[in-house]
Amino acid sequence: MDKEQFYYDNKIVRNFLYASIAFGVIGMLVGLLVAFLYLFPQLTDGIPWLSYGRLRPLHTNAVIFAFVGNGVFAGSYYSMQRLLKTRMYSDFLSKFNFWGWQLIILGAAITLPLGYTSSKEYAELEWPFDIAIALVWVAYGVNMIGTIIKRRERHIYVAIWFYLATFIAIALLHIFNNLEIPVSFTSLKSYSVYAGVQDALVQWWYGHNAVAFFLTTPILGLMYYFVPKAANRPVYSYRLSIIHFWSLIFIYIWAGPHHLLYSTLPDWAQNLGVAFSVMLIAPSWGGMINGLLTLRGVWDKVRTDAVLKFYVVAITGYGMSTFEGPMLSLKNVNAIAHYTDWIVAHVHVGTLAWNGFIMFGMIYWLIPRLTKTTLFSDKLANFHFWIGTLGVILYTLPMYVAGFTQASMWKQFNPDGTLVYGNFLETVTQIMPMYWMRAIGGTLYFVGILVLVYNIFRTVRQGSPVENELAEFPALTQISPRQLKGEGWHAWLERKPVQFTLLTTLAVAIGGIVQIVPMLVVDSNIPTIAAVKPYSPLELQGRDIYIREGCNNCHSQMIRPFRHEVERYDPTGKQFSKSGEYVYDHPFLWGSKRTGPDLQRLGGKYNDNWHFNHMWDPRSTSPGSIMPGYKWLYDNKKIDNSLITEKLNVMVTLGVPYTQERIKNVLNEMDIQATKIEKSLYNDPDFVKSYENSKKNAAARGEEFVEMKDREIVALISYLQRLGTDVKVKNN
Repeated sequence: MDKEQFYYDNKIVRNFLYASIAFGVIGMLVGLLVAFLYLFPQLTDGIPWLSYGRLRPLHTNAVIFAFVGNGVFAGSYYSMQRLLKTRMYSDFLSKFNFWGWQLIILGAAITLPLGYTSSKEYAELEWPFDIAIALVWVAYGVNMIGTIIKRRERHIYVAIWFYLATFIAIALLHIFNNLEIPVSFTSLKSYSVYAGVQDALVQWWYGHNAVAFFLTTPILGLMYYFVPKAANRPVYSYRLSIIHFWSLIFIYIWAGPHHLLYSTLPDWAQNLGVAFSVMLIAPSWGGMINGLLTLRGVWDKVRTDAVLKFYVVAITGYGMSTFEGPMLSLKNVNAIAHYTDWIVAHVHVGTLAWNGFIMFGMIYWLIPRLTKTTLFSDKLANFHFWIGTLGVILYTLPMYVAGFTQASMWKQFNPDGTLVYGNFLETVTQIMPMYWMRAIGGTLYFVGILVLVYNIFRTVRQGSPVENELAEFPALTQISPRQLKGEGWHAWLERKPVQFTLLTTLAVAIGGIVQIVPMLVVDSNIPTIAAVKPYSPLELQGRDIYIREGCNNCHSQMIRPFRHEVERYDPTGKQFSKSGEYVYDHPFLWGSKRTGPDLQRLGGKYNDNWHFNHMWDPRSTSPGSIMPGYKWLYDNKKIDNSLITEKLNVMVTLGVPYTQERIKNVLNEMDIQATKIEKSLYNDPDFVKSYENSKKNAAARGEEFVEMKDREIVALISYLQRLGTDVKVKNN
C-alpha cells in the first residue's frame, strides 16, 4: 500500500505552548497579588485598575482562558494531528485561532482592569469580546472537524471525543449565557437579556459547565493522550473510556443549579441539579481510575520521572475535586460551605492540581520533542513538582480551615437568641492567619512555574525546533461489509464523525433544554412582588459603578432561608430573599463568596455619611476591615451620564417599565435625587470642613469645581441605599 507524505504542524503547537507558559506566569502573578491584597488592602490604594474587584476577574480569566486555554489548544493540535495521521485541516484557521485568542486575552488584560465587565463569573468580558470568542471558537471547531474528515485513521480515538464535546458544549454555553444588548455600539457596556433568577440559572448553567467543558473535558482528552504516551502504556480500559465519556457529557450539563441551593431558584431546578451532581461521582471516578490504572507496570518509573509525577497528582486532584463537588451539592453540606472559603479551596484543588499539573507535565513532555532534544534538567523538573505540590497543600488546607471557621462563626447563637458573632468582621479577623498561609502556598506554586520557565528556556536553547515534521501514512481506504462483520456499535460510531457529532450534541444539549426553557417561559417560577419598582436612573448608574468596581466579588445579595442569615442581614424585617425582588436586575448580583457581608437589605441601615466615609476609608467605620478604599469615586470630575438615556431605552427593551416621559426628564430626576444625598452629607461637620476646603483649593488652582452631587460616589450611595427598601416598605 502506497504511503502519503505530509507534515505535522509543530509551529502552531509551539506557539500555543509558549503563550500558555507566558500567561501562566502573568495569571498566577496577578493571583498572588490578589492574595496579598487580603493581607494588605491598602497595597494598591488609590489605583483603580489595581483594585481587588478589578484584578480578581483578571486573575480567573488569565488562568482559565489564557494559561489553561492555550495549553488545551497546544495539546489538542499536537494530539489530533498524530491520532488522525494528518496535518490540521487549515493552516489559516490554526493561525486565526492562535492570534484571535491572544488578541482576546490582550483585550481582557486591558478592559477588565479598566472596569469594563458584565459581572458574570468566568464570563466577565463585554459584548465585543463575546462575539470575538464565538468567531475564534467556531474557527477552532471547523478546523477540528475538517481534520477529522480528512483523517488517515479510521477510528476516532477517545481524546478526540472529548475535544469534540468541548467544542460543542462551550459553543452552546457561551452563546446562550452571553445574550446581551449593548447600550451603544461605541461603548463597552451591555445588559443581559435575562434578569434575576433566570439570569442566575443561565449564568451557573454556564459557570459550572465552563468548569466542566473547558477545565475538565479537554483536560481529560489530554490525559487520554499524554498519560499513555508518557507511560508508554495503552489506556487501561477502552470500555471504561466509552462509559466515562458518554455518561460524563450527559450528566455534567445538568449540575449547574447546585451553585444556587437555598436561593430563590425554584426547588424543582435545585433538586434536579443535586440529583445529577451526585451521579457525577461515577463517571468522574471512572475516568480517574482509567487514568491511574494506565500506569500499571510503570510505577517504578514514577519515582524518577517528573512528568509522570505531575500526571499522578493531577489525576488524583481530579478525583478529589470531583468527589468533593457532588458532596458540596448535597443541601446539608452546601448550607455549610456556600459563600465560604471552602469553595475557594475546592476550586483551587481543581485548578492548581488537576489543570496546572496536567499542563506542566504536558509542557515538560512536549517541548523536548518539538525541539529534538532532551529536557535541560530533570532535577529542576522534579524540584518544580515538589514545590508545586507543597504550594497546593499550603494553599488549599488553610482555605478549608477558613471555610469551616466562617460557617461555624456565622451560625452560632447565644441562649437569648442573639448572634454570638454579630459583627461580620469578627469572622474576618479570625481567619487572617489562614490568608497568610494561602499567600505563602501561592508563592511556592508561583516559584515552581518560574523554575519551569527557566528549564524550558534552557531546553529550547540547546535544541533545534522542527516547525514542520515529516510523516507518512497510507490514505484511508474503503472497507467491505465483510470486514465490518461483528463490529460493535461504538466502533461503528467512531468511524462516523457526523453521527458522532450529532449524538454528542444531543447528549450535551438535552440537560440545558430541560432546565433552562421552563425557567424562561413559565411565569409561575418567578412570583412578582407589587412593591418592587425599577431602579431610579441615578441608582442604575450607581449599580453600574458597583459592577465596574467588582463589588459582587466580595458581597452577596442573597439572604438564604436560614435563621442565622435572616437575623444577621435583616434583623428588623426577618425576611429571606424572594425571587420577585430581582425582576429588574440585569444582570443578577447574587455573588458566590462573602468576604464581606450580604448587602440585600443594606438600604437604610446606615446614613449617607457612613457610606461616604466607608467607601473612602473602610477602616474608619469598620476597624479591621480588609476592604480597599475607592478614592477615585470622589475625584473632582463629573459622573459620565452621556449614555443614561440609551441605558434606560435598553432597559425598556428588556421589559423594565420606564416611561418615555421619565426618560425625557432623566437628567433632572438624577439631579434632584443627587442633591438630596449631597444635602444629607452636610450633617457631618467633618464633611463640611473638608468639602469647603476642597472648593477653596480648586479656586486657588483655577480649576473647575465639581459639586459632590455630580460625582460617582453619590450615585453609588444612591444604589446602596436602595437595596432591599422596596420589600421593607411593603411590610411596614
